[in-house]
Amino acid sequence: MERTSETRSSVVASGARVEKLAGGFDFTEGPTCDAQGTVFFTDQPNDRILKWSRAGGLSTFLQPAGRANGMYFDARGHLIACADEKNELWSIAPDGTVSVLVGEYDGKRLNGPNDVWVRPDGALYFTDPFYQRSWWTHHTMPQDGQHVYFLSADRRQLVRVIDDLEKPNGIIGTPDGRMLYVADILAGKTYRYGIAPDGSLTGKTLAANQGSDGMTLDSEGNLFLTGEGVVVFDCAGRQIERIPIPDERWTANVSFGGRDRQMLFITASSGLYGVPTRVRGANAAK
Repeated sequence: MERTSETRSSVVASGARVEKLAGGFDFTEGPTCDAQGTVFFTDQPNDRILKWSRAGGLSTFLQPAGRANGMYFDARGHLIACADEKNELWSIAPDGTVSVLVGEYDGKRLNGPNDVWVRPDGALYFTDPFYQRSWWTHHTMPQDGQHVYFLSADRRQLVRVIDDLEKPNGIIGTPDGRMLYVADILAGKTYRYGIAPDGSLTGKTLAANQGSDGMTLDSEGNLFLTGEGVVVFDCAGRQIERIPIPDERWTANVSFGGRDRQMLFITASSGLYGVPTRVRGANAAK
């Protein structure tokens, strides 16, 4: 691990090393953990959602899976998935039953939901950039730009809440539901917003001078961004550490898991990786 601040302890547990947990995938994405700490992730080109735990090993949870990309568990244990085969957002029950939450905005198809975060009350935010997919028949962006949306907890209200980013991608919020982080991967910036009860966002500020594909937060407020390995920023936006993932061309996303939320799971192109951490994930059970 490469620490960039000698005054801080590493976020990685003492003596720990990144371990390859599973491999042979075409492109991994969307790691998120259930209440037991089992990590679920996607292998989008192969249209499947997989799960992994130390005790149970690797298995397939759902296939086909709507070309699922970013995912996040809600409080009911349903897996919210960005299913961009048909530009939809799904809710997947524990038994694999799929419900389509949304597929259009203002009468037009979404571009392709990419990443999602669920607020404690069940409302959610998702990014909707445009990445041309080989499984699509269309070649133009359905929406008038690449934006971020809010879907109310009762699923009746879909609102565009951010419309000034070049290409929003990674997204994560704080466990208290008061703050949202969104990465503009094309601009190379990550921003922080205050969350109002009605879902609107306020106080846009620069959180890190780097974009990201996916992201997560730890219990100390550090922000974990992806791309070339995992780069960690503190609350002031200072880079404090880099966790390299050797032999992988791209690190797509990260999530804390394990029973105590002290394992950082990393999806990096062809593999799923893990590293024990000193810090706990911000999503750790109270």
